[in-house]
Amino acid sequence: MDVTRPQVLLVEDEPAQREVLAYNLEAEGFEVRRAEDGEEAMLLVSEAAPDLVILDWMMPLMSGIEVCRQLKSREATRHIPVIMLSARSEEVDTVRGLETGADDYVIKPYNLRELMARVRTQLRRTRPAAAGALLSFDDIQLDPERHRVSRAGNELKLGPTEYRLLTTLLEKPGRVFSRDQLLDHVWGRDIYVDTRTVDVHIARLRKALTREGGGDPIRTVRGAGYALG
Repeated sequence: MDVTRPQVLLVEDEPAQREVLAYNLEAEGFEVRRAEDGEEAMLLVSEAAPDLVILDWMMPLMSGIEVCRQLKSREATRHIPVIMLSARSEEVDTVRGLETGADDYVIKPYNLRELMARVRTQLRRTRPAAAGALLSFDDIQLDPERHRVSRAGNELKLGPTEYRLLTTLLEKPGRVFSRDQLLDHVWGRDIYVDTRTVDVHIARLRKALTREGGGDPIRTVRGAGYALG
């Protein structure tokens, strides 16, 4: 799994539509995991939470509406944006989908370019760096498109791991990330790394951020983890 790319879970029971959509998502730079029914989708989410779910309404075993309801009712997954796909075009169906918790509702047949735009719109809320948005906190700026970091106008040199750590912290200033959460975000769930490795790279990031002066912006929360600010 490439943790630098946005992770999209595509849940569609029709094989041809699933593959066409997956191909276009991958061409746009997303990493795609596929599920052909609702039960498989919930299993994949439990293994590794995606950055966004594209969810067909009509599926065997568990409907898209039920998958959405379960995702939005759980603390660990309610933040994940859900885009519902459906051939149901009546207003009452759109309202039902949105009231269940879907963040967007797209009627089939859909325009692929429009769907990709909607995907990026949702990601800008939850993973702004993945959508190419400039990140900033106080005098720190990170430009994901140019892959550059600066503080008080001075460009900083970061290693790839420190860059991903800073990106994660900048996307949610003030949020406390546990070591396990940082491992998932920065290294990926499918790679085994000792949690003490997080401390080593946080120390390196701190050193890089304060090399040209300025206070340490990373807060250590004893027994919990780290936060920016």
